[in-house]
Amino acid sequence: MAKSFGRLIRKARKDKGYSQRELAKHLGVDFTYLSKLENDRADYAPKEDVIRGLAKNLNLNPEELIFLAGRIPQQYEEILKQNPREMLALFRRVQENPEFAQKISQAARENEV
Repeated sequence: MAKSFGRLIRKARKDKGYSQRELAKHLGVDFTYLSKLENDRADYAPKEDVIRGLAKNLNLNPEELIFLAGRIPQQYEEILKQNPREMLALFRRVQENPEFAQKISQAARENEV
């Protein structure tokens, strides 16, 4: 089963011993909204500040969580806006060529170390 935003935050919340109400209070959101997020049933991806709050409270990587939620971190949006053709070509190539996608993923992991 693929990792989803909702499953990840639900597991992390439970691992930390928070109830939905407790975590929602820390985030400044309604617990019913948090429930929708955990069940991948929200009508839209949460705002970046909510995602960063989740990451902080649950000890998760904020950038990874932002991407998993279907958003792009604000710091990367400018790169996309400045290079729309190149980014579109890159995304298309990654989608169409799994080997290319694996090479990029491997190079990115190696550069993080």
